[in-house]
Amino acid sequence: MDRTLLLLLVGVPPTPSSLRVRVWRRLRTLGAVPLKRSAYLLPDTPERYEDFTWLAQEIQRDGGDATLIRVQQIEHVPSSDVLRLFHEPRDQDYKQLAARYRKLLQSLDKKSAAKSARVHEELARLTKDHQRIRDIDFFDAPGGAEVRRLEEAIAMRTRRPESVRREERPTLDLSKLRGRRWVTRPRPHIDRIASAWLIKRFIDPDAQFVFAPPAEFPNDATPFDTPGVELSHQGEDCTFETLIKRARLRDRRLARLAEVVHEADLRDGKYPHEEARGIDVAVRALLAASTDDHQVLAQGMALFEGLYATTPKRS
Repeated sequence: MDRTLLLLLVGVPPTPSSLRVRVWRRLRTLGAVPLKRSAYLLPDTPERYEDFTWLAQEIQRDGGDATLIRVQQIEHVPSSDVLRLFHEPRDQDYKQLAARYRKLLQSLDKKSAAKSARVHEELARLTKDHQRIRDIDFFDAPGGAEVRRLEEAIAMRTRRPESVRREERPTLDLSKLRGRRWVTRPRPHIDRIASAWLIKRFIDPDAQFVFAPPAEFPNDATPFDTPGVELSHQGEDCTFETLIKRARLRDRRLARLAEVVHEADLRDGKYPHEEARGIDVAVRALLAASTDDHQVLAQGMALFEGLYATTPKRS
């Protein structure tokens, strides 16, 4: 982490205790992290500098001491340790938020749940809380990926039903999908990696994969696993399941693997396979180890090839 940091040294008198509590709450709201006792860090940006400046003035006005310093390097503290100081509290925030998202996702199993006002109110609260955390997640804590994945899964599940249109859609014509470019969102997780493997293995052996934000999807590429496209979550199915059904792939090992992917991706308890958690951890490790989405995809597809090979055929 090669960037300048802001260091605020705080001295607060023991009385009144309300000042200490107020300062602590304000530091937490700003996303400041403690380096040592009474020493707090923020990234050096104009907004954060202004935040610390106002807080320092408030502390001094109420009888405390506050000194604001710019630091380029903290001796005897590796940059990885500084980064961890910022990541740990945000990861804890994301962990608590993810639990709330999973609870909401599980409630969507009820047929009328996706339409209920209570669901949309809770989703609005979750979205607001997510944004609040992201505003102070200055260095992209790893835990944020789980929340974004759950948020996307809920968005797909709460879309307007398209059951009638889905019945009328033709089955994929595999002969017309050879040598295509396929596009999906960056930082592929379980469903996107599994779907890409399925496409390459059973639908389009010469497939090439592109990663881009949905607004920048190339017109000549076939999109998958993103809200609003044909090859994505449909009803309670994840994209992997949608592709299997649309391509009419009759394979018992694929059917078993689809249940595992569903549980690893949605965690809704529909298919409680124990290996789902292990696959989720393995893919997270790939994402943590590399910022190259194509490398992650290649390694993930190798993982799913191994899973398919070792998945028993059901009698």
